[in-house]
This record gives sequence, structure tokens and C-alpha cells, in this order.
Amino acid sequence: MADINERISTLVGDNDVVLFMKGTPLFPQCGFSSRAVAILDHVGVAYESVDVLQDMDIRQGIKAYSDWPTIPQLYVKGEFVGGSDIMMEMFEAGELKQLMDDNGITAAAT
Repeated sequence: MADINERISTLVGDNDVVLFMKGTPLFPQCGFSSRAVAILDHVGVAYESVDVLQDMDIRQGIKAYSDWPTIPQLYVKGEFVGGSDIMMEMFEAGELKQLMDDNGITAAAT
């Protein structure tokens, strides 16, 4: 498990915004992942995605890493933010955009 935690720590630490999800941003494999992608795309920030369906160790390891039982999971500047429900609440309240701004996350290149 230490190896998985190390891999996850590297992914989270090396990228300003990371979404652990089922599928890819172009082809999400569940409704919650699709909603998370739509929210991030609407906020307009660049992010790294990790398809947990391609790596069962990551799929299980991320749940232990964050102590959060579901996927997707969003990390900003190394900190766990939450899943799609929390992302939606923050987005609707303007807090997700504010979090990105406060952390110096720039808009995605178009």
C-alpha cells in the first residue's frame, strides 16, 4: 500500500488540480464523473485526470488515501476537496471558482 500512496502523493503533488475519476474527461464512465468534468470545464481550469478504471490499485488506494469512499475525487494544490456532490455545492455557491483563484490556478488554454 505504501507504493500506491507514494504514486498517489506524486500525482497529487505534481499537479495543481487532479481529478480521480471513472473514465476520461472525453469519455466519463459514470454520471458523477461526468458531472465533475462538466463542473471543472465550466470553471475553466486546466486539470489532470486519472482514470481509476485503468488501475485497480489506484482505484482502491485513492479511497484509503483520502478516507473518502467514493469516486470521483478532486484535489487542488495537494488538498482533498471532495466528490461530485461537494464540487456541485461549491460550484453553485461560487466557492469552487474562488478556491481556484485563491490558489492561483489559471484558466485552461483554449
